[in-house]
Amino acid sequence: MADTASTSPVVSVIIPHYLGDILSDCLKTIYEAEEPTPFEVIVADDQPHNDGSIERALENWPDFRIVKTGGKRGLAYGCNRGLEIANGRYAILLNNDVEVSDGWLTALVSALDSDETIGAAQPKVRSMRDKAQFDSEGAGGGLMDVYAYPFCLGRVFDTVEMDEGQYDTGRDIFWALGGAMFVRMSAIERTGLMDEAFYMHMEEIDLCWRLHLAGYRIVSVPESLVYHWGGFSLKAETFQRLYLKHRNSLIMMLKNWSTGSLIRTVPMRVFLEVATGAMILKGDWRRALAGIAGVLWVLVHPFDVLRRRKACQVAREVPDRVVRRAMYGRSAVFAYYIRGRKTATEMLTDGGMAE
Repeated sequence: MADTASTSPVVSVIIPHYLGDILSDCLKTIYEAEEPTPFEVIVADDQPHNDGSIERALENWPDFRIVKTGGKRGLAYGCNRGLEIANGRYAILLNNDVEVSDGWLTALVSALDSDETIGAAQPKVRSMRDKAQFDSEGAGGGLMDVYAYPFCLGRVFDTVEMDEGQYDTGRDIFWALGGAMFVRMSAIERTGLMDEAFYMHMEEIDLCWRLHLAGYRIVSVPESLVYHWGGFSLKAETFQRLYLKHRNSLIMMLKNWSTGSLIRTVPMRVFLEVATGAMILKGDWRRALAGIAGVLWVLVHPFDVLRRRKACQVAREVPDRVVRRAMYGRSAVFAYYIRGRKTATEMLTDGGMAE
């Protein structure tokens, strides 16, 4: 492990923390990993009440810094407060339910050191519940179709693959998991911080989209390996989780696409949202109502969306045709549910990358 006390950090490890001693489990792997890269750890304290977990962590690892959020402000807010005080030239946004492996930072630093056009990267993320399987959220790196439906190398909608080395060659991706997102600080200075109004879910994809708009690339770095519990702070498939995903995906699309691209993509997105609403006929009322609620929020808050869109478009440096090269050019929903393409390999070899 690196001597973090006497060396200026290369990487700032930023951990938003809600509740629980899972923070200590995370810190134990960080400080005990064989990692020569000098780093600092910043914990963003987002506790709704003090459960003593930070104090207990400090007993074993007194070197990490704490930044207070005021409590229950969300992942984006906590990450931003950490980024504001970070000293490293790189930072990694790390969920408190992540455990790391030896050399995890070295591989990420090497990737970004090799190419200044890379603005962010993601390590390979496996599941803590089955360490031979990809994580259901970040997996081997994030991809997205032109209608703003995200999927991953190793996870497409409900299909999660075992890690058999099929994504062990680093490649360009569209987004990096916010729970293990490695970023270049100089790139963040150009794009701005995460959009805190997302609260949680999609905030990392929105930031990555803005990195693309600024001319940066995002890459996967499978040589770096971490493990993720997933759903620890907000349990999987709750109504709130589904609602935030639908709402934030729509907002992200409306913020980042140019007017011309919105004209081409919004009709299909509306159709897909209507199809989601029809899930109520199959008894999946939670998913259906979450989709409807997300659309209603956007319709009721047009000025909020327009304000956030204006900020994105003013900062834009490249046209959409450049951004689309990093996207899946077809509908991921159609490919998965209609054409039976259940893995990222099947989708990408089907000629689906946008031009």
